[in-house]
Amino acid sequence: MHAIDVTDVTKTYGDVTALDGLSLAVESGTTFGLLGTNGAGKSTLFKLLVGHVRPDSGAVAVAGRDVTTAGAAIRRSVGYLPERAGFPSALTGREVLAFHARIRGLAEPSARIDEALETVGLSDAADRRVGGYSNGMTRRLGLATALLSRPRILLLDEPTAGLDPRGVASFHSIVRQLDRDDDLTVVLSSHVLPEVERLCDAVAILHDGRLRASGSVAGLKRHVSDDVRVRVRLRDPGATEDALSAIAPREATVRSTDDAIAVDCSASAVPGVLADLAAAVPVEGYEVREPGLERVFERALSDPAEVSA
Repeated sequence: MHAIDVTDVTKTYGDVTALDGLSLAVESGTTFGLLGTNGAGKSTLFKLLVGHVRPDSGAVAVAGRDVTTAGAAIRRSVGYLPERAGFPSALTGREVLAFHARIRGLAEPSARIDEALETVGLSDAADRRVGGYSNGMTRRLGLATALLSRPRILLLDEPTAGLDPRGVASFHSIVRQLDRDDDLTVVLSSHVLPEVERLCDAVAILHDGRLRASGSVAGLKRHVSDDVRVRVRLRDPGATEDALSAIAPREATVRSTDDAIAVDCSASAVPGVLADLAAAVPVEGYEVREPGLERVFERALSDPAEVSA
């Protein structure tokens, strides 16, 4: 079952085409990554999903409802954390959530507020003024406002932008906790590809308002290349030239660093590469890495053909 269905959607702002015939589906219960360069159409898509704007053509359905006619029902089903969410500094965290609960007409607001505060780890800071919150705490408070209605779909637009590593780790922990809820679908927009690769089951890559690639993270990485990268640490850095010579006859791309060499080759060639190196030079250790989302992203932007995996 699809939590989100976008069908042949076009959205323009004057002479600018933000979305150009976009079709996209997100499975229920997944954590889905939305990738793209600035101006790719990600923010416009989020605004369509929460009913803030309407498509010029095409259809958008969220939780089985057409966003152009569902009105308030969509906003009860969808929690939205925009990239920039600010709150009055004089209010406490609890007062911010009480305000949002009131304007949404939520039943049992106190229970909802306590639940949201606990989920984002702000129970102990609930009665502190927001002006004293760190950036990470403010982002978690924004997430709490999105969770108040116990949504079926959660939209996170650049949720860790501007956070320090500790704040990023804390936010990631909450997203992983939310991912355990099979009834919740999370759609995450981010420029940080390792973040998306770490958190998401599937991704879509947009460019110039069009879909360039979509599918599971693992499937897209396999589609882009069967090659892997082998990083081999040499016991003697002075043996680099001998190591490069040992691999030269093979079909591989090789680069050298201070104390290691990096070899891009097919997965099936890895045992032979390691055997050749071990026979030629002392090897300290090695690690094998599959292609990452960076390679998928680069391919999607350079190749106009849409990829599904």
